[in-house]
Amino acid sequence: MATVPEYFGSLVFDDRVMKAQLSANVYKSLKKTIDQGVPLDLSVANAVAAAMKDWAVANGATHYTHWFQPLTGITAEKHDSFITPSPDGRVIMEFSGKELIKGEPDASSFPSGGLRATFEARGYTAWDPTSYAFIKGKTLCIPTAFCSYGGEALDKKTPLLRSMEALSRQAIRILRLFGNTRVKCVRTSVGPEQEYFLVDKEMYDQRKDLIYTGRTLFGAKAPKGQEMDDHYFGVIKPRVAAYMADLNEELWKLGILAKTEHNEVAPAQHELAPIYQTTNIATDHNQLTMEMMQKVAARHGLVCLLHEKPFAGVNGSGKHNNWSITTDTGVNLLTPGETPHENAQFLLFLCAVIKAVDDYQDLLRLAVATAGNDHRLGANEAPPAVVSIFLGDELTDILEAIETDTPYNAAEKTTMKLGVDVLPKFPRDTTDRNRTSPFAFTGNKFEFRMLGSSNSIACANIMLNSAVAESLKIYADRLENATDFETALHAMIKKTIKDHKRIIFNGNGYDDAWIQEAERRGLLNYRTTPDCMPHLLDEKNVKMLTRHNVYSPAELQSRCEIMLDNYCKTVIIEANTMVDMARRQILPAVESYASDLASSASAKKAIVPEIACGYETKLVKKLSVLIDQISMRADDLEEAVLALKDCSSIERESYQIRDTILPLMSSLRAVADEAETMTAEKYWPFPTYGELLFGVR
Repeated sequence: MATVPEYFGSLVFDDRVMKAQLSANVYKSLKKTIDQGVPLDLSVANAVAAAMKDWAVANGATHYTHWFQPLTGITAEKHDSFITPSPDGRVIMEFSGKELIKGEPDASSFPSGGLRATFEARGYTAWDPTSYAFIKGKTLCIPTAFCSYGGEALDKKTPLLRSMEALSRQAIRILRLFGNTRVKCVRTSVGPEQEYFLVDKEMYDQRKDLIYTGRTLFGAKAPKGQEMDDHYFGVIKPRVAAYMADLNEELWKLGILAKTEHNEVAPAQHELAPIYQTTNIATDHNQLTMEMMQKVAARHGLVCLLHEKPFAGVNGSGKHNNWSITTDTGVNLLTPGETPHENAQFLLFLCAVIKAVDDYQDLLRLAVATAGNDHRLGANEAPPAVVSIFLGDELTDILEAIETDTPYNAAEKTTMKLGVDVLPKFPRDTTDRNRTSPFAFTGNKFEFRMLGSSNSIACANIMLNSAVAESLKIYADRLENATDFETALHAMIKKTIKDHKRIIFNGNGYDDAWIQEAERRGLLNYRTTPDCMPHLLDEKNVKMLTRHNVYSPAELQSRCEIMLDNYCKTVIIEANTMVDMARRQILPAVESYASDLASSASAKKAIVPEIACGYETKLVKKLSVLIDQISMRADDLEEAVLALKDCSSIERESYQIRDTILPLMSSLRAVADEAETMTAEKYWPFPTYGELLFGVR
């Protein structure tokens, strides 16, 4: 049996394979394209394509696909076989450089937000050579960007790559000012922790809400939930352990650095964490991870739920985006150094992030906005919808000393003037980890905790990269024209701390007092997707994102339309599912039980007239009231959904859903869940919370 090091990456056309399959000249040229962005010559592309095809066919592949990430939030692929007719009536396996570099899938049915008309079907995929090709099943998957006939980005990868280039460009300007001439590229790296639920497939198949929406729309609280904290980091159940082992093997074959696995807080909830990788590769790998989680679950008679809030009353699932900045020479720019020079550089990059998060808190919030994540944020299990930064007491004290030009009370007191011994012995972990903070510094990286479990990590990293690039640009513009670099540097860091310290909060983000304090500080609190999404088109945001060529104005308009449309469609599907379940499952079940109770009471009275039958009569009365309430509230919800067609814009529709549809859904659920607690178990038409959450053993 092969060991993990032997089969790790065995399905990836990675650097090891390229070295073995390509000539020295072709390999050298391809590496220049990957590392430096040098355009790929067609002759080199042909050689790479031939080698890639030979390797893929040898590993059982018969087809290839340009694997891309449209604005649906999931991946897409169109499979073409390698076969080409030969004169003798047989076929040969061919794959050209042109086919490698460019594809032309039908783009008509992908969301475009008005970038192109529905009848305009032409779209193009373009190979991303920085992300290795891989084999999935019998198909060679080539990671690609996706754009329209007019060149507009129709995917999430293209703006992500643009944002990475923007940050690299501005970071190099800063490093040159510090005398670093060796660095050619600065990359952001991400390690996305992925939370998920596992439920039994037989039970899942009986729940229309899980099938259609990915979350339970009804469900009374089980007698036990997560109160005992006994699931968190607990012993992994055999069936789940077998699933995790199978999943790891599949991910490792694909070169995905799955590292940590454990039980999460809620029953049936788990987490997988990978090792850091360059952001665009980490994004590809996270999409693959979610796909494999669901595929592998099916083999084990399970279903993997990636919804942010599949169960009410227990923790939902997030995706913690651990983000850092590293040079191509291996230096993490968010790591405190050993010398005043290194620490001055660290402080400048730290301040760039602080400024970016404060200036563009709206972009970070809307980057994680979905109908599912709205249920999770601010629910005392995840960060609030208010964006803030946790730095820890020691680093906060250091910044305060810089701002006030006072000594920093360390082992040796030093004046916080750059060029003097700032941060003389600053360890990586100086404070406890703050799990209530949306954006926490953890030694050499920031942990952005607001992402939902089903989100592509591309959106959050696009906004984070772009905002930090803007801060660095402002710094570079000023410092390049400064007559005294150290004086200007100190003044700029000091000003950043003074202007943006409102975003720093080291306390309990779950405390209601913090929300009030955040409002006093002038921080934004966009609780829902309709609240925040239109701010994508605010003038300051459009100017910044277009200035760095991350998006065009038209692409931004399309994103706003698509995200609001997705929000509306998601909730409408949920509402229609609730009406269907209420009328066709819950009402018949409760009515049947009430009818049987009434018959039982009548039979008892017929046999023994003096029996009052108080239990049955009392319960029938309660159930009768609930039956009428369920019916009326289902009618109200259906009428409200039908009224949405009169909304004049997608923005108005989203507000109507937020203000009318969601409260009606909550109202219907409340009476249905109450009826569940009074209905005999054998009558209830689908598995309960207790069965779902504790059914996998």
